Amino acid sequence: MKDQRGFALVITLLITALLVALSAEFVDEVFVDTSARQNFTDGQQASIMAESGLTAARKLLDFGLGKPGKDYSSLTDLDLLAKMLKIEDEQGTLQVTAEEESGKLNINSIVSPDGKDNLIYRPIAERLFKKLGLQSELVDAVADWIDKNDEPQAGGAETPYYQTLKPPYVAKNGNLETFEELRLVKGFDGKTLERLRPYITVYTDVANSPTTPININTAPKELIAALDATMTDSLAQQIVDERKVNPFTTNTDLGNRVSAMTALSQSLASNSIIMQKEKGAVYRLISRAQVKETTRVIEAVVRGVQILYWREY
Repeated sequence: MKDQRGFALVITLLITALLVALSAEFVDEVFVDTSARQNFTDGQQASIMAESGLTAARKLLDFGLGKPGKDYSSLTDLDLLAKMLKIEDEQGTLQVTAEEESGKLNINSIVSPDGKDNLIYRPIAERLFKKLGLQSELVDAVADWIDKNDEPQAGGAETPYYQTLKPPYVAKNGNLETFEELRLVKGFDGKTLERLRPYITVYTDVANSPTTPININTAPKELIAALDATMTDSLAQQIVDERKVNPFTTNTDLGNRVSAMTALSQSLASNSIIMQKEKGAVYRLISRAQVKETTRVIEAVVRGVQILYWREY
């Protein structure tokens, strides 16, 4: 009889342990399913918020940030947009920032439409890369990637080089379509791209335009200093300081307000290096939304109503 009670106790303990294990597994599955469902919901809400922020930014840019018809753009405008589109409440947060691609050097411009080196824009790229501490061979490599021939420049590479890589591919022999495409070009790694990101673009203000004049109001100091061989860091700093007080409206305005820039500004404008009117048309918008612990980011490049690039992550 005692043996039977002992055996019954063991069976009871085993059944209890099994029920506890099953209950724990059930609770765990419920928790995982609930969390996954909540994360999915939060992710959807964050995506909608990010897209709404992007839409609002485009509207603000279209209306000149409250000043319709204004014929210039500046870093002050972009800072204002970021302040207007920074939202925090109990549901989450939204932050939209904007960069003017028109204030960067279009790397496609270092090669002319006929496939030859552009003798105006290529030297700007060479001076800029040097100021950033990057090898001049990188400019050769980009030129080879864009130009129409298969003859490698001294520091560049054409299809025979890229065919030796794993996986092999061919030189594009055409314009870069995105900034990230530079990662395919010989010598360019992630660190190099991050170094170049504030200064380089692949977009034109006017579709299919062979040149892309630079907005002196939004260009970084390093790029301004590279615009001409006679441009000094001191003169570039004068331009940066002056535009903080009052943005330039035309290249004539630039020449009148900054000493030593009268003749140089005319030369830069006549060679389509800087804009005649200091207003860009292409913007990179980054909209970041967070709901609880879930974040969604939408990055887009827009030219008016046209979307040139879109990425969500």
